[in-house]
Amino acid sequence: MKKPKSSRSRKQTRLSEAEEIEFLNNWIESQKPDSGSNPMALLPPPRNGEGTSFPRYAGSIWFHRLPLSKKTKDGLRRGGFVSMEDVQRASLPHALCGRDILGAAQTGSGKTLAFIIPVLEKLYRERWGPEDGVGCIILSPLRELAAQLFDVLKAVGRFHNFSAGLLIGGRGEKFIDAEKEHVNELNILVCTPGRLLQHMDETENFDCSNLQVLVLDEADRILDKGFEKTVNAIISQLPKKRQTLLFSATQTKSVKDLARLSLKDPEYLSVHEESATATPSQLKQTAMIVPLDKKLDMLWSFIKAHAQSKILVFLSSCKQVKFVFEAFKKLRPGVPLKCLHGRMSQERRMGIYSQFCEQHSVLFSTDVVSRGLDFNKAIDWVVQMDCPEDVEAYIHRVGRTARRNAEGKSVLFLMPSEKKMLEKLEAAKIPIRLTKANTKRLQPVSGLLAALLVKHKDMQPLAQRAFITYLRSIHIQKDKEIFDLTQLPIDEFSASLGLPMTPKVRFLDRKMKSKELSGKSSLLELENSHKEHISQIPREELPIDDFTEEKLDMDFLLSKDTQNEVEGKANETGNYMPATRVLKKKKLKINVHRPVGTRVIFDEEGNTLPPLARVADTKAVNDSSMLDLDKKQEYYEKMKEELKQVDKEDKLVYRKRQRDKKIKEKMKLRKGIAEEEEDGENDNDLSGSEEGGTVGRRQKKPKKYFDSDSEDGHEENKKQMGIDAPSISLKQQEELALKLLSSMHS
Repeated sequence: MKKPKSSRSRKQTRLSEAEEIEFLNNWIESQKPDSGSNPMALLPPPRNGEGTSFPRYAGSIWFHRLPLSKKTKDGLRRGGFVSMEDVQRASLPHALCGRDILGAAQTGSGKTLAFIIPVLEKLYRERWGPEDGVGCIILSPLRELAAQLFDVLKAVGRFHNFSAGLLIGGRGEKFIDAEKEHVNELNILVCTPGRLLQHMDETENFDCSNLQVLVLDEADRILDKGFEKTVNAIISQLPKKRQTLLFSATQTKSVKDLARLSLKDPEYLSVHEESATATPSQLKQTAMIVPLDKKLDMLWSFIKAHAQSKILVFLSSCKQVKFVFEAFKKLRPGVPLKCLHGRMSQERRMGIYSQFCEQHSVLFSTDVVSRGLDFNKAIDWVVQMDCPEDVEAYIHRVGRTARRNAEGKSVLFLMPSEKKMLEKLEAAKIPIRLTKANTKRLQPVSGLLAALLVKHKDMQPLAQRAFITYLRSIHIQKDKEIFDLTQLPIDEFSASLGLPMTPKVRFLDRKMKSKELSGKSSLLELENSHKEHISQIPREELPIDDFTEEKLDMDFLLSKDTQNEVEGKANETGNYMPATRVLKKKKLKINVHRPVGTRVIFDEEGNTLPPLARVADTKAVNDSSMLDLDKKQEYYEKMKEELKQVDKEDKLVYRKRQRDKKIKEKMKLRKGIAEEEEDGENDNDLSGSEEGGTVGRRQKKPKKYFDSDSEDGHEENKKQMGIDAPSISLKQQEELALKLLSSMHS
């Protein structure tokens, strides 16, 4: 009996795959490049080979000339990838051999394909299947970047049979439960470190012991202190025998610390290390010196002048992004505005990212989009409203434009105290040009913001938080040559946000106090140097009027505010008078040894008497040491009796008021009950329902009185008082109330 055609087809497919895998392994092994070599330095191999069955692939510039499977080549062709970028030419020959890679290349240079292709080929040649579990893990520091990598993986690997999953946070408990059910069946995981570690800790039977490839995209960010504990916990659960690929636009010392990653003789490939610039040559970079209180005016004017451009604006904190976005949206610059920061939900972040990719608009964002993200339509301008923390952060920010050989522009707003950043950028081979703003086109917006904060009450807290978070971002920076909090015009900056008063900032006050103390110490040193200099001058040549001790104290020891106030209190003779107004930050000092005042008593004739003279003996009225103690005690006892009597009268008055108040309340209560009963009878007469008038009118709950827990207790109390409830009169009600009150007080 012949087997079905489908079965023979599957067998033929397996044999063809096995033959292709054997062919690829032989090709890679026979022509693999030397360790430590740079394939980009080789000339492209000839088309007809070199007389061998396996042509050289190192140095090739075309994907179809590499030892890749037919499925991968079809995916590349379908995605429009034909020729290789520099980073791909340098890394793919080594990565296909199974070597560890440590790659650095400019942003937008094609690093994603440099590790997606080796991952697919490694699992294909190992004939990986669903029963083999997780074969590759790709770690990304950002959720949006992980989603972007997942899209590229699906596009290039569409013809392969591997299962892949995107594991990122911020998507709710439903996604976590669904991921736990299927994560053990996935072959390739694209994930953020936190989500991966969560599955390692919580998902049952989650196993990575057969891992073949570990990829770290934006490796310098993943391996810094922010992810250090998480990444260490992940690596401790991975096998040491694996291939590891690390890629980033910049390489730091943390990446070179390769011991914890178990890298074995990695190939260090810095593609653009010897290039003239560290950023793409088609990127035009400028910088402008803008005072802190003029930055919003400059940003508003820039957006108005480039209304037809696609602009990405970077700010330091989430609160700044939210305030500037809300304020500019209400002011309506004539261009669509969007904002994106880490405090948003994942669905909203992905939605805004997709919208910005498709249309021209202005996106206000933190550094959450500064790494790796690729926007479909080229960004025209990258505006850095606030200075980046270092050169690497600057490179990642401007890397959102001028991608894939497209042109782009960037502008950096620097305060006068941040000019040192220009020197560091130039030292890092970044061609940035300092230019001046056209003040004629500057449109002030601070006044509009002040009116906006008055009109919209919810805007003032946003402005206050934006003010505080920006100062905190400057305060926590390590490079104090650039970021000096004491050099900022704090009050002017607060006014530029529209705030009527400068908010209180604790760390700012501490900073100013420390600066004041250091300033006083320097003034003391200067004073001592003056004194040493004066001591060396002959006495007859000493200009006494200019260097007296009082003069030195005034010039060097007083704070500026105190000095101005003292100078303003000089009298007509030129002598300084003590200031009568206490400054805001100056504390009063009380002298415990000051003379204490005494109480003085006068008699009818105006003569002074000692204290307690009226209880003393009249004969010894002028001698405070001869007071009559019996008279004093008698006076105390008399006053005590008077106080007791007054207190007793006050209690009686209070009790009478409370009694009258309770009587009034009881009378009102009884009157209300009688009216409700009358209304109920009227309602029952008017209603024609069988339920006794309950239809159309909500039935009232029975009320309880006194200490009774039921209506029966209430009726029993009324019977004990000798009153018939249905025929009670007003006079009887008053008697009932009086009896009740008397019984309560008895």
